[in-house]
Amino acid sequence: MNTPKELMISRYEAFVKMDWQYLVDTSLHQTLNDLENHHPIEWLKLDIIDNYENIVEFKAYFRQDKKLGLLHEKSSFVKVNDSWKYDDGELFNSKIERNESCPCGSGQKFKKCCA
Repeated sequence: MNTPKELMISRYEAFVKMDWQYLVDTSLHQTLNDLENHHPIEWLKLDIIDNYENIVEFKAYFRQDKKLGLLHEKSSFVKVNDSWKYDDGELFNSKIERNESCPCGSGQKFKKCCA
């Protein structure tokens, strides 16, 4: 990947596909053991909030145990041998806002759909 943003998008797609090896290969610290022990998550949508230099801030919406959730992270990446790698992330305590579009894809506001 040429940019941290491109890598972030490809890593999200790997989470969707449960391609644990790709996630390990594009990370400095994650291991197969860390990733394979995750509870099943259905990833619904990725929104890139901001990206600059080696930082990508995103919101990833998911369904787990029949409940919708939100992962809001500011990820940092480093370049190793001309390849970008995920280094670490700062998590934010965010929730799905009542008036935003429901991440389930219904087209309705969250408060009238899956809230």
